Amino acid sequence: MPQAFQDKASGTLFGVALNYRGLLDSRLAEFQQPPYQKPPVKPVLFIKTPNTRNGEGQPVTIPRGECLTAGPALGVVIGRAASRVGVGQALEHIAGYTVINEFSLPEDSYYRPAVKAKCRDGFCGIGAQLVPSEEVPDPQLLPIRLYVNGELRQENTTANMVRSVAELISELSEFMTLEAGDVLITGVPEGRVELHAGDRVRVEIPGVGSLTNTVVAE
Repeated sequence: MPQAFQDKASGTLFGVALNYRGLLDSRLAEFQQPPYQKPPVKPVLFIKTPNTRNGEGQPVTIPRGECLTAGPALGVVIGRAASRVGVGQALEHIAGYTVINEFSLPEDSYYRPAVKAKCRDGFCGIGAQLVPSEEVPDPQLLPIRLYVNGELRQENTTANMVRSVAELISELSEFMTLEAGDVLITGVPEGRVELHAGDRVRVEIPGVGSLTNTVVAE
């Protein structure tokens, strides 16, 4: 990533699980069972640790004996501190948007995203571009596409988010201050795609940019 962008997106990487309607709906029966008894009523958060940061054109490694999945997502970079902000003011705290590939190992529990699955080295690809917030009129009208070796393997839209970008910022800022430079990974659509060594994986969000990584074996 260019140094100027690194400086603007150098904070904590916050992930949000179950933030696409199709994914949440597919798990509703599971959430009715013990110990949960009901779907989550607040955003399900996890953190991608600093070692997960990866960039345009960089390799991502499949740990030996494991399965790697792609996670196309819209990234939101905070531009100024947000604490207890309302939905109507939330977008004013955004510096801009970027493309994320939130790589992961398969997960057993969406209620408790596993550090072991989420925080391997290089497991958070971040696009090289930061598109200023004023150039994205509505972050809820963005197509998201995943290509593997040039083949379209996954397609969705931010219109299908359970919570909008503004709602996420508002709800998270209720209990913690989001600082300038923090990156909010706004969720991965249903249908995680398995990747294999040698695959070239590209995430595209028209109006925001693209991100390409190559998968390598450990």
